[in-house]
Amino acid sequence: MRWNLRLTAANRGIWKASDLQRSLAEHGLVISAGKMSGLWSGQPVSLKLDDLDVICVVLGCEIGELLIPEPQKASRPGQEAAPTAAAASGTVPAVVPRRRDGRSLPPM
Repeated sequence: MRWNLRLTAANRGIWKASDLQRSLAEHGLVISAGKMSGLWSGQPVSLKLDDLDVICVVLGCEIGELLIPEPQKASRPGQEAAPTAAAASGTVPAVVPRRRDGRSLPPM
């Protein structure tokens, strides 16, 4: 799925995240500046269905305008992915574990 809030808002004359944030607050959905920034400029990790309802009411749109399906990105059962260069050459790349917090691992 592709998140399409910014274009949907622009089609309704809303060009700034702060304008949309203000309209959402008038309809009972108070969003922090950080969350609004994520909704406006990125792909939200999670979003409540009730919040989507309010966004659709404020923008006067359907959910299909906010969430654009991208079926070509989903793999289907029985459908093989295209072989990668490493798989084609027969070599298996070494897996190197990494910590998520940026610290290095102890020596092996």
